[in-house]
Amino acid sequence: MTKHSKKQKKQLVTPKREVDAQFESFDRQFQHPFNRTIQNFCIPIFSFAVLGLVWVLPFPEIAFLEKYGYDTFINWGSFFIAAMVYYYLRLAPTLSYAMLLTVGVFSFLIVQLEYIEQGGGPEIWLVCSTLLSFSFVILYIAKDMERRPVSLREFFRLLLLGPIWLWHFVFKKLNIPY
Repeated sequence: MTKHSKKQKKQLVTPKREVDAQFESFDRQFQHPFNRTIQNFCIPIFSFAVLGLVWVLPFPEIAFLEKYGYDTFINWGSFFIAAMVYYYLRLAPTLSYAMLLTVGVFSFLIVQLEYIEQGGGPEIWLVCSTLLSFSFVILYIAKDMERRPVSLREFFRLLLLGPIWLWHFVFKKLNIPY
């Protein structure tokens, strides 16, 4: 091999991003088809429930916000959304935009739950706690379907990165780079 061809080979090899390594790790660890189906349903439910619980945490009354009517738009959920989207943006920008869309849908649903609660329905924290518990237990039990044991650390990493991992399948199917 000449110097020129070695140099070309080095240029062709692109380093893996952290998110790609994580997705490959998930693909190796979570292979059982039924577990994958469970993840497709329970990871979004888990994410929705976490956002809903953070959303309803009491937010301090700030006169400046109340004066201009912004107090209805700012809560702990706003900060949680900003931090989550920023984290995903650092990992995979295109996937973070998909998550922003997802969070928009989740926010709409949480506001609908607020209206239901105001109309005498169940409290949001109760609905979200139930969804969170249900999805967590199902996901935790389903991880034992895998041939190789999944560590607790990897399980929690799945809960953190699971939403964009699910989106990455959609992007791959549509041939959209992320």
